[in-house]
Amino acid sequence: MASLLSSALNLPFNQFNDGNAKALPVKALSNRDYLFARRTSGCHGHYLMIKSKTSFKADVLAKESLNVEAADETNDFGVLSVHHVGILCENLERSLQFYQNILGLKINEARPHDKLPYRGAWLWVGSEMIHLMELPNPDPLTGRPEHGGRDRHTCIAIRDVSKLKAILDKEGISYTLSRSGRPAIFTRDPDANALEFTQVE
Repeated sequence: MASLLSSALNLPFNQFNDGNAKALPVKALSNRDYLFARRTSGCHGHYLMIKSKTSFKADVLAKESLNVEAADETNDFGVLSVHHVGILCENLERSLQFYQNILGLKINEARPHDKLPYRGAWLWVGSEMIHLMELPNPDPLTGRPEHGGRDRHTCIAIRDVSKLKAILDKEGISYTLSRSGRPAIFTRDPDANALEFTQVE
């Protein structure tokens, strides 16, 4: 677990820190949102996790406590992030028309396109990728749920769901909105692969 986090930061002494607490900034969180961990006594391998809403240099104003099992060091093989998601397609050019021209994703030219025994393309999604693979799809194209959130799907974080909704409307591509009311939109690519786009700050 330690390999996933930056080195510990020094915290100011206050009512929550007796000098034994260390702040570990989690790289996936924003600069203003940190995860603080302090080994608690008498909890048999549990950690007290405190999520701060303020800067690590200020007093902790709000906290949420939960017990989390200590990571078993023998099983910690260093998970960092999702590297890519493989998506099957029947026709690479048709899929690239959707992913590049409608969704605006860019091809990662550094990835090998000619070293695999099938056609494909690697597309950037932030710092991760989608790997389009022109292979027979074992999934049925009919009878799938109308709402992609009830099917296997890939979720992509975006800044503005309303802009994507306008793009899909212009292209005549059907979609559904999140059933929970959060800002998210679900659609399908030309091969009926479900995609979720969730708005994040």
